[in-house]
Amino acid sequence: MKMNYDERAAYERMKPGVLTSVGFLGKDTRPLSDIIAADEELFRALALDFDQVADRLETLARKGAEGLGEPITVEGQFLVKSDEARGKLPCPYGDGLYHKNAVSVQRGEDSIIYSDLSIHLLRVHHFCQGEGSPFRLDPVVLKRLLG
Repeated sequence: MKMNYDERAAYERMKPGVLTSVGFLGKDTRPLSDIIAADEELFRALALDFDQVADRLETLARKGAEGLGEPITVEGQFLVKSDEARGKLPCPYGDGLYHKNAVSVQRGEDSIIYSDLSIHLLRVHHFCQGEGSPFRLDPVVLKRLLG
């Protein structure tokens, strides 16, 4: 699918070395609209809701921050670690700055790493990041991890 100007500009800002050293796309070479459409389809197939998943990730991040940088068990089933950094990251779509952090959540064999910006990209833009991105919120993993 052809990208419009705003999508092309966001896509360019998502490349490695522009806003972050590794970028947001991983090894994914598909157009941004195709990445989003595929993940939206997976969310539908897995009966996931973008807002509900974003809310859940926010809750886990907030509870994980109570560990002050050390891993803690949350709700008796999640191992959560929240690392804080100074500064802010801009949204590649140009709609705000987000606190620089990295939250890791593990339950059993499944784990994800995300940030405040990841939650925004998920909720507002339905962007889970590209395949191979270290902060990718893979819908299949989200379903297994969050239930």
